[in-house]
Amino acid sequence: MSDHNQTHCGFVALVGAPNAGKSTLLNRMAGAKLSIVSPKAQTTRFRTLGIVMREQSQIIFVDLPGIFKPRRRLDRAMVNAAWNGAQDADITLFLIDARKGLQDDVLEIAEKLKKSEKRVWVAINKTDLVSPDQLLPLTKEISQLLNAEHIFMISAQKGSGVDDLLNSLAKTLPLSPYLYPEDDLTDLPDRLLAAEIVREQVFFQTQEEIPYQTTVETESYKDRPDGSVRIDITIYVSRPGHKAILIGEKGHRIREIGMKARQQLESLLGHPCHLFLNVKERAKWDEETARLKALGLADFA
Repeated sequence: MSDHNQTHCGFVALVGAPNAGKSTLLNRMAGAKLSIVSPKAQTTRFRTLGIVMREQSQIIFVDLPGIFKPRRRLDRAMVNAAWNGAQDADITLFLIDARKGLQDDVLEIAEKLKKSEKRVWVAINKTDLVSPDQLLPLTKEISQLLNAEHIFMISAQKGSGVDDLLNSLAKTLPLSPYLYPEDDLTDLPDRLLAAEIVREQVFFQTQEEIPYQTTVETESYKDRPDGSVRIDITIYVSRPGHKAILIGEKGHRIREIGMKARQQLESLLGHPCHLFLNVKERAKWDEETARLKALGLADFA
């Protein structure tokens, strides 16, 4: 174990408008797929943990939901959770899409961060997609808006600037023993990963038919003596019609979802997976406190 006097550990909240690239950045930093990457906004429903070991530092990333105008109770819970997460973190990393610049939703977040008086770092993402002469005015505008300690230029997709950002975070986090064992970062990321990969397959294979009416939960995750793992997952839908769409004719679609998710999980986890999917209808699941609680959002609704 490392000498505790010298180890650093802390929380970094990732905040940004939907589609700023938070999940891509988290995956790039953690070197594994920890958070859903989807072209649709509003897909991160809970505070995914991405834990990165760097130098003598354990950086715990809290991937906060994109901040948007809440409509349903679930949306409100997500937005409140995002701000609570930003309050609790040692550093808030504000991710801004270089191409979109300072649109209304970005300005709104900047305004809130300014009020919260938290330590804010800014990462301007997708810098590979704009010309360098656009970056200077953007950086200047951000500095006028916000008292950011640092502004980094990165491309989460290509990886440029990400090492620099991680090294700076590692040095800045408070001196503290690690909060997670170094060698075994619990099976929490794996449980979340399994649920997210299944949810991603639900998105990809049902497209617009089942928009945000599903939630996916890992009910059990068990290592087996032969080195494989058994994962039982429930997909909750809010309408009977959605259950039928998900299962498909003679169970064809749910088998396809299960097969694709299993292949992806096996390649990410590096061992055989036995994946069992169950579809349950639960009307208004997104209004239900028990469901919100399972997503870690009950306190915020």
